[in-house]
Amino acid sequence: MFRRRRADTGEPGPGPDRAETGPGEWEDGPGEAVPGPAGLAGPWDAGEDVPGQERLDFGSLLVPTGEGIEVQVSVVENQPAWVTVMHGDSGLQLQAFAAPKTGGLWEDVRLEIAAEVANAGGHSEEADGPFGVEVHAQIASPEPVPGAAGGLHPVRFLGVDGPRWFLRGVISGPAARRAEIAAPLEQVFADVVVVRGDHPAPPRDMLEIQLPAEALQALADEAAEREGNRWGGLDPFQRGPEITETR
Repeated sequence: MFRRRRADTGEPGPGPDRAETGPGEWEDGPGEAVPGPAGLAGPWDAGEDVPGQERLDFGSLLVPTGEGIEVQVSVVENQPAWVTVMHGDSGLQLQAFAAPKTGGLWEDVRLEIAAEVANAGGHSEEADGPFGVEVHAQIASPEPVPGAAGGLHPVRFLGVDGPRWFLRGVISGPAARRAEIAAPLEQVFADVVVVRGDHPAPPRDMLEIQLPAEALQALADEAAEREGNRWGGLDPFQRGPEITETR
């Protein structure tokens, strides 16, 4: 089953409050700090010798799936905008962008993220993670979060520069604070394959996300079911088409 989400934040709500103890560490209980996992291989470029694994094909992104993983696609103006991988109450948002042949984007993007977070009333800091430097931020929640100071909740921004591409990941929910909960999503990020293609694209242009054949068929089936109803195919008392894959 696939689910298409509307263009909201795409982020799950935060979980139980935990305090970050420092770069690469999360508090798992009173007096107990859990270090982040060791560096992971990947993400991968489609031209590399990629380890075999079941993945969903979203065109520019081959996203791994497995037990307990739900993959969602958020749509903006009827176009797929990003892929979100859910594991429990935590989420990993994925987007890939074109990058220059020389140099990367992540260093500049980190500064932009920090500025945007500050302008929105949050705060952030850089920290070492399994994929190098990442940004740990506290951002304003769209809804009040019990136990969260000042209505802020934690988010982790991951970034990896590849050959002519840049992959950004955003971890939210309990995984943004607890290393052992983040581990499955970090492994998903490490197993993503980016398909840049040979076509020219300006740096920072988002690489196109395409819906898998199964999702397109699901949407076609739903459209056929709605066809001919008295609302002209759109029943205001029913939710719109949703795309998700749950394993």
